[in-house]
Amino acid sequence: MTNNRAVPAYDSQDLWQKDKDHFIHPFTDFSLFNEKGCDLITDSDGIYVEDVHGNRFIDGIAGLWCVNVGHGRAEIGQAMADQATRMAYFSTFNNLSNAPATELAAKLAELAPSHLNHVFYSCGGSAANDATIRLVHYYFNRLGKPKKKHILSRTNAYHGTTYMAASLTGIESNNWEFDTLDHLVTHLSEANCYRQPEGMTEADYCDHLVDELERTIKRIGADNIAAFIAEPIMGAGGVLMAPQGYHARMQAVCRANHILYIADEVVTGFGRLGHFFASEAVFDTQPDIINVAKGLTSGYAPLGATLISDELYAVLSTPQGPGGVLSTGFTYSGHPVSCAAALKNIEIIEREGLCENVRDIGPYLERKLKTLADHETVGDIRGSHFMMAIENVADKVTKKTLPVEARVGDRVAAEAQKRGLIIRPVGHLNIISPPLIWTRQIVDDVVAILDESFAATTLSLKVDGYL
Repeated sequence: MTNNRAVPAYDSQDLWQKDKDHFIHPFTDFSLFNEKGCDLITDSDGIYVEDVHGNRFIDGIAGLWCVNVGHGRAEIGQAMADQATRMAYFSTFNNLSNAPATELAAKLAELAPSHLNHVFYSCGGSAANDATIRLVHYYFNRLGKPKKKHILSRTNAYHGTTYMAASLTGIESNNWEFDTLDHLVTHLSEANCYRQPEGMTEADYCDHLVDELERTIKRIGADNIAAFIAEPIMGAGGVLMAPQGYHARMQAVCRANHILYIADEVVTGFGRLGHFFASEAVFDTQPDIINVAKGLTSGYAPLGATLISDELYAVLSTPQGPGGVLSTGFTYSGHPVSCAAALKNIEIIEREGLCENVRDIGPYLERKLKTLADHETVGDIRGSHFMMAIENVADKVTKKTLPVEARVGDRVAAEAQKRGLIIRPVGHLNIISPPLIWTRQIVDDVVAILDESFAATTLSLKVDGYL
C-alpha cells in the first residue's frame, strides 16, 4: 500500500481460524464457508485493498456500494478522532442535540430537493427504511387515516434485512425460511428492460408497469395504501434500469391516489450517478421521503438518514397532546462521530468535484464495459455511471440463464480476483460499483482484467459441460 500508517502485523492462519470459528458473516454461503472460510481484507488505500497475505486488488465495488471517496482518507479519520476526543457521544433524546448532527442535517437539507428539509437519523440503510415505514404509519394515524398501512414495493427490490426492510425486499432468495410481514407489503413487477415482455417497445413496457400499479391500487384500495418505495436503479436485485419516464409516472399515480412516494437512495445517493441525490436530478421525481446511508459517510462510520418533506414534517411535529412525544428513534441517532465523518466526506466530494468526475468518467466506463459483449456468456451490460452490472446467460437469443450450480457469477469474480480486481457476484450477475475516484486509465485496466476473466470463465464452463 502507498500510505505510511503504522499497522499491526497479523498471523494470517490464526486470524482466518478465529474468523471461521466466531464471525457470522452476512449473506454467507455456508457450503463454501464451512470448508474455505473467508478472504481477509486487512488494508486499503485509495482504490486498492489488500488481503492478509499482502495481495493487492483494485476495489471494484467500493467496499459495498459505499466507499465513494476512496479508502484511507486521513482527513475523515482525523475528523472522527477530533470529534471522539471532544465528545464521542451524548444522547439526542428529549430536546438534546450535538453540533455535527445539527450541521449535517442542515447540509443535507441544502443538497436535497428543496422540499426535503428535515432529517431523521438511523444507523444504516435497513434501519432507515424500517424507521421510515414506522414514521409513515404514524403520519397517517395522525391524519386520522389508520387504515393506510399497506406498502407497495417491487420484485427484486432490495431495501435491507431488518424485519420490515426484509419484508419490503423483493429478492426471493433473501427471505428463504425467514418470516416477513406479508400482510403489509405487496410487490409489483420489477422494472427490467432486458427482460421486458417480448414484442413490447420501451414505451409500451412503461405503460404496462404503470397500468399494473393502477390496477393494484384499485384492487387493494387507495385508502389502505400508505406508500410506494423504489430504488431509482435497483441495486442488489441486478442493477435494473426502468424504462424512460417510469419513476415520474409512478409518482404521478401515487400522488393522484394520496400515496406517499419513498425513494431508497441508499446506493444511488452521494455521487454514484453523478449527483448527491439522483431522484430529482436524474429521474425527475420529487419524493416525499428519501432514505440514504452508505455513501453518506463513504462507509467510514455507520449512519443512515431519512429526509422528510415539509408537508410530512408539519404533521409529525404537531404535538399529540400534553406529554406526547415522537416516541421513536435510536440510541445512536445523530451519533456525533458518524456525523463528523459524513460532513468531512461531503466536503471532499464537493471540493474534489467527485460528482463531476462520475459524470465525466461514468459514460466512458459504460462504453468500455460494452466491449465485453462479444463474450459467449455476456447477455446484458447495463446500468448508469458508477453503478453497472453484467448479466451472464447460457444463450444470448433466448436469454436463458446457466444453472445455479454452474456458479457463473462466482467464477467470473474468482477469475477477476486472481488478476487483481474485486467485483461482486450475485447469482448469474457481476456488479461493478467503484469508488468515485476512478480515472480513464483505471477503467482501461479493469476492463482488460474483465476481458481475460470472461474468456477464462467461458473456457471453464465448457470444460465442466455447462456450455
